[in-house]
Amino acid sequence: MATAATQPDTVREPGFFTRLYTGTGAFDIIGKRKLWYLVTGLLVLVCLGSIVFRQFNLGIDFVGGTRLQFPVAAADGRTIGTDETKSLFNTTLGKEPVTVQTVGQGGSATVLIRSDTLSQQEVVKLKTAIAEQLEPLDASTGQAGTTAISDSAVSASWGGEISRKAGIALLVFLVLVSLFIGFYFARVMAIAALVALVHDVVVTAGIYSIVGFEVSPATVIGLLTILGFSLYDTVVVFDKVQENTRGLLGLTRRTYGEAANLAINQTLMRSINTSLIAVLPVIGLLVIGVGLLGVGTLKDLALVQMVGILAGAFSSIVLATPLVVDLTMRQPAYRQQAQRVRNRRESLARKAAASGAAVAPALEDSPVTGESLAPSQAAEQRRETAMAAAASVPARVGKTGQQRRPKSGAKSGRPSGKRRR
Repeated sequence: MATAATQPDTVREPGFFTRLYTGTGAFDIIGKRKLWYLVTGLLVLVCLGSIVFRQFNLGIDFVGGTRLQFPVAAADGRTIGTDETKSLFNTTLGKEPVTVQTVGQGGSATVLIRSDTLSQQEVVKLKTAIAEQLEPLDASTGQAGTTAISDSAVSASWGGEISRKAGIALLVFLVLVSLFIGFYFARVMAIAALVALVHDVVVTAGIYSIVGFEVSPATVIGLLTILGFSLYDTVVVFDKVQENTRGLLGLTRRTYGEAANLAINQTLMRSINTSLIAVLPVIGLLVIGVGLLGVGTLKDLALVQMVGILAGAFSSIVLATPLVVDLTMRQPAYRQQAQRVRNRRESLARKAAASGAAVAPALEDSPVTGESLAPSQAAEQRRETAMAAAASVPARVGKTGQQRRPKSGAKSGRPSGKRRR
């Protein structure tokens, strides 16, 4: 009777999302760090070029100007639009306003005009033209007229004061961050974190310059808020790197770069989830605040936060940790450990080649990643895991002078001194 030939079972390669979810080191971020350096360098160069040559679209809070505001409800019951307001402004003064937008919703909706600094005669002329042609209705008196139109002059010194205080806050933040990371982690991690923060600020400011949105005090505030998120994401990755590299100099299973790459993979899913959760409300703020409420300030705040969150997540993965690896590998101790790892692997390869047709030893599952390892490798990984656990979790020590009491009903082996009945 003929027997069918048995075919060896084919091992199915895990897909992209499976590798992303399990975080077993399948994505070689550290090995391709020169490519990531090139990408981030080009991005920073483009952003710096836009900041220097294109510059920013500064709002009237920074360059000074005049602001006029009046209700959208007209005396004849219609709603005053932004297009007819722009046309009236151009016809009356012979120049274009900076911005004309509708602010608020329902009965409290108003038209807000921002322009360059106007003289008192120009303000009176424009208010008279608006009252006669657009007829905004004053809610307090119920009559149309110039009383429904408010005007205010904005000085450029106020925006400059906001920028000066923001710069001071930024410097203080960077100093405190450097001290914290340098004390809690290592000096090289503090340097890498500062480089990542500078990257995030430059990229966010550069994209804001490229898009051409108006820079307002809300933009400066939003730029400061993203620094905390960028630092949080970086510290999460650094903490995992420190955990994976604890006791590494006494081991020969993996190099510092390989341990750091494993840390990135183990925190990659968390970084993506955190960024998505943070970006979704910002997108909602951008859509609802601008599309429905028509508030330009929310647009300025939402854009800078959205770009900053994405840039922070990007830099913590492909910039901060690779920099830590390069700075750490400058130390002779880690270079010697990497050489011992290479020597051990070459020795294992020679032994495997010399054995020829010898039966390979049975593989064991890794206690950490679940991958198949040789018995010696599995034993070394168990040792590595035990060292990391011993260094991070304090041993449980019983209280002095106290001993466990036997459970009720259990016989004690020590005499109690009482006579049994």
